[in-house]
Amino acid sequence: MAMPTEEPNNAERWVTAMVGLLFVGIAIAIVCSLDADLSLGALAAAAVIGGLGIDALLSAAFKRRSIVSRIGPLP
Repeated sequence: MAMPTEEPNNAERWVTAMVGLLFVGIAIAIVCSLDADLSLGALAAAAVIGGLGIDALLSAAFKRRSIVSRIGPLP
């Protein structure tokens, strides 16, 4: 199925930016909660979640769809 080419409206951009901030906040919380135990799994999870959050913030700023919004309708 082809992806829609229309750019997101202002309300959708605000929601995307808020989700991006939430994801970045979760990634920071994961890293801060590690204390001295730097496990690879937790760092990888923080990197993925933080990366998705940064992508959402940049997508909202540049009026494009984020990776999270491209996943599609989930059951």
